[in-house]
Amino acid sequence: MAKINVKVCLGTTCFVMGSANLQELIELVPRKYGDKVEVSGSPCLGLCSIDWEFSKAPYVKVDDEVIKEATVEKVLAAIDKKLK
Repeated sequence: MAKINVKVCLGTTCFVMGSANLQELIELVPRKYGDKVEVSGSPCLGLCSIDWEFSKAPYVKVDDEVIKEATVEKVLAAIDKKLK
């Protein structure tokens, strides 16, 4: 199975809207999933620019799946779903 890639948007909008709270994924994910999942930050995923007025920041990508209004719980649920 290929490694799951998690990218946390750290652009200004996402950071202000809560991606700072997602930084705990950097420690939590390796403890929970070992080397099956890789977490990294991205300067900007460019997702809020698609429809700025209705932005659902913060955004996280789990492989190709976009998580809107991301929380640690939503990201972990997406990872669990991919690992099944």
